Amino acid sequence: MAAIPKLILASGSPRRLQLLQQIGVEPDHLSPVDADEKPNRGEVPRSLAKRLSREKAELAIENVNRSEELQGSYILTADTVVGLGRRILPKAEMLDEAASSLRLLSGRNHRVYTSITLVTPKGTMRHKLIESRVRFKRLSRDEMEAYLASGEWRGKAGGYAIQGIAGSFVVKLIGSYTNVVGLPLYETAALLTGEGYPVHFSWIYSESLKI
Repeated sequence: MAAIPKLILASGSPRRLQLLQQIGVEPDHLSPVDADEKPNRGEVPRSLAKRLSREKAELAIENVNRSEELQGSYILTADTVVGLGRRILPKAEMLDEAASSLRLLSGRNHRVYTSITLVTPKGTMRHKLIESRVRFKRLSRDEMEAYLASGEWRGKAGGYAIQGIAGSFVVKLIGSYTNVVGLPLYETAALLTGEGYPVHFSWIYSESLKI
């Protein structure tokens, strides 16, 4: 049996790891990168997502090149941005950031962009940008205060995670649910498969390998 090529997930997001594992893909190595996520002046949400995904891939390549063991691996990076028109909502770290985002999202439509970048063992970069549209219900003061008290917003783009409490705020979703979580599975699996990574290997052999 041919050796399975290695896959590096260049992200510290537990959600992205869990999503990959959901489709039977287990990264061989986790290599989070520290990119400056501050938007450039005049930058729009989709452009920020694309730029950060590419920059994370470039940083990950530098890390991989320092390790003989990891050279020749596939590298997967992603970045998710929540946008309200041309406005980029922050990855909330402070209570006032989360409160501001919540007020802006209440009763309105917004868009979630995830850009994924795959670096092949030959060093080729492949990119995909996925967009989902989400509408929140109009939130009452009690709902906002209770949600902010939960702390679930911390570290989340736009101050919310659709797979958590804030899922109860979503009136309508058009597009990929897993994109809003942080890694669009259909597009990620298609990108990996198209570049020769054996996504389906574990589906076929997982049971036999346990024997």
